[in-house]
Amino acid sequence: MQNGRNSQPFLTQIWNLLLIELTNWRWSWRSMVVLGTIAPLLSMLGLSVFARDAGLEALTYVLTGNIVLALMFGIMNNVQSHIIFMRFMGSLDYFGTLPVRKSALILAIILAFFLLALPSVLVTAVVGSWLLGIPLQPSWWLLLVVPICTLPLSGVGALIGVLARTQAESGTISTLLTLLMLGLGPVVIPPDRLPAILQTVGRLSPATYAASALRQTLLGPITSQLWLDLGILLLLGGFVFWIVDRKMDWRQRQ
Repeated sequence: MQNGRNSQPFLTQIWNLLLIELTNWRWSWRSMVVLGTIAPLLSMLGLSVFARDAGLEALTYVLTGNIVLALMFGIMNNVQSHIIFMRFMGSLDYFGTLPVRKSALILAIILAFFLLALPSVLVTAVVGSWLLGIPLQPSWWLLLVVPICTLPLSGVGALIGVLARTQAESGTISTLLTLLMLGLGPVVIPPDRLPAILQTVGRLSPATYAASALRQTLLGPITSQLWLDLGILLLLGGFVFWIVDRKMDWRQRQ
């Protein structure tokens, strides 16, 4: 078994595992989309009540910040709950007996939830822009920006699922991190309305850079800040994935 663990090409392993993951959610994906859409839209409506008096810029932060919230609900939270469920149900032990790489399983899980979260993100962006009266000016760079934005967010979710001691603890940590990442840094609130300490701490949050990149490519204009945002998101995503790959308990060691 050990000599044939990686007999299939890596991309083939990811594809096969992705099909397995998507099949798991064939009956419940509709409820996931609905729940992943309602929370950002309700948050957007609530924040817009206070942001309208602050001008158009504040409303743009409300819009893009809640798109990031849709990503966190649809990907980060679902990834953590799925991985810790697999840990306690023995599914990871099962996958550890198959001729697949651990990293292929991690990427397949994240890719599956990314695809399932796309409808929620699209609805949040379109309906949110209509509710707030903000015209969208999407750039083709969105096709690159959205997947890169999900990398560190999904990686954080995977890390929670790998390290948490119980399912209840995993859900609590994920919810707290979601709220913290929204509140730290200019995600849903413009930087000029945040204390200096929150702006500084927010530089450690991937949500800050994801919101900035989405603002530029969804509403314009695109500046040199976009490449800095994408670079930091890639570095954070790669670092978190490296930790997850090392910490995930894989019964059949290579």
